[in-house]
Amino acid sequence: MCGVVGILSTQKQVAGELYESLIHLQHRGQDAAGMMTYNKRFHEKKGTGYIRDIFDERNMARLQGQVGIGHTRYPTVGGFSIEEAQPVMTHVPYGISMAHNGNLVNYNTLVNEVYEQDHRLINSSVDIEVILHIFAHALDHPKSDDKDLSFFDQICRAVDTVFHRASGAYSVIGTIMNKGMVVFRDPHGIRPLVKGVRQNDDGTTDRIFASETTMFYALGFELDGNVAPGEVIYIEENGTVHSRILKNEQFTPCIFEYVYFARPDSIQNEISVYRSRLRMGQNLAKRWKEEYPKIVPDIVIPAPSTANTAALSFAHELGVRFSEGLYKNPFIGRTFIMPGQEIRKKSVRYKLVPQEFEIRDKTVLIVDDSIVRGNTSKEIVRMVREFGAKKVFFVSACPPVKFPCFYGVDMPTRGELAAAQRSVSEIEKYMGVDILMYQKIDDLVEAVTRRGEHNIDRPCMACLNGQYITGDIDEHIMDSMEQQRNHERSKHCLLYTSPSPRDRGCSRMPSSA
Repeated sequence: MCGVVGILSTQKQVAGELYESLIHLQHRGQDAAGMMTYNKRFHEKKGTGYIRDIFDERNMARLQGQVGIGHTRYPTVGGFSIEEAQPVMTHVPYGISMAHNGNLVNYNTLVNEVYEQDHRLINSSVDIEVILHIFAHALDHPKSDDKDLSFFDQICRAVDTVFHRASGAYSVIGTIMNKGMVVFRDPHGIRPLVKGVRQNDDGTTDRIFASETTMFYALGFELDGNVAPGEVIYIEENGTVHSRILKNEQFTPCIFEYVYFARPDSIQNEISVYRSRLRMGQNLAKRWKEEYPKIVPDIVIPAPSTANTAALSFAHELGVRFSEGLYKNPFIGRTFIMPGQEIRKKSVRYKLVPQEFEIRDKTVLIVDDSIVRGNTSKEIVRMVREFGAKKVFFVSACPPVKFPCFYGVDMPTRGELAAAQRSVSEIEKYMGVDILMYQKIDDLVEAVTRRGEHNIDRPCMACLNGQYITGDIDEHIMDSMEQQRNHERSKHCLLYTSPSPRDRGCSRMPSSA
């Protein structure tokens, strides 16, 4: 899972606004980040870690140009070095740079094809480099009847080649030297990609494309809808916009964006993330009243902070006091996207401190957005009990996560997923709670799709129901991809052996953990 942004301005340098945008997308990736602009030549800066640690006044001054893209990375596959940071570029043809959010299912096959058939070297382990070379090769090798086409038609042919060859999730933003910006989204629209506009005093329009709308207000942009599934958009340097939908498939955006990843103030696919989470809590509370009509907790507390919204509506529906029973240290990152089981467990206690006066001698109900591996949830329950709770109930706004995600969310192997290994009662015992209750799939879908002109056919819920919407993931491919991820992770563990706070915590947990 990553965050991507592109800005094309007719009046000003874009590096500063790209930086601000990446700050607003930091929650989508904390491992690496990069920016690339152009003004007669490409200018780039990449690094590992947080945005604030990578960019400074000196390197920002080098990022000249009124067109540029930025990226913040959270790797679900591939390496963890600076070589894997995005954007990536190729010099032929024209000079093209690209960044994306997503994950390719057929990455290994495409790497071989690009090398053997297209004679292009893949120099990193990131999916976008494969997409970049497929696009660039198609643009550089037009068919005989392509030569008289407009440049936008040539771009459409190249993107259509990507759609034909690349399977998986990909929301892509690219720049073409002295031409402008190109944007496209996979035909299923799995990963989000929104667009915004800003009117200038001289009548010209600046444009932004991003994974979320979180930076729009701060930068003065207005929401202009979404990049449609299977759509390609080309913006010339003078601001002229061309767009075309090349492929129509079932629109299946990722449901986990609404559950966890997106910031609550974001609008995705015409749906308010905040409102969808309110409805998740509401539906969950209604089910609680059906399942446990005589059991009423003393307080409802969220597992901060992505569960805050659902917990608020859950408490309201139950008529129970909502309390911030766990104080969150705002300077610790998101534990779900931290690599390695041990560092996640360690970070929970660094990040969360129970409020004793809110917990002691009370029956506490904890609302969390989801239970993936189960380790964070177990640590939270343990802390609440240590601070004197009489009973602890635990409810999840997301149904059981039973299957790996191969479209860009870090749910890597079945052996690490709590619900893939245990029944609900077994997870309940493992976590040490008196009652454990999950949201139902139908209730989650209803919460997300109840409002908004979203045109969603059905959300992608492969991690919940095992239905991989690209239709090309079977047991053999799943085993192969899980082995690859375990191999990559084991190599990564060798790089981080220090017990310092920056330790990446790669020691493997048993599959039942």
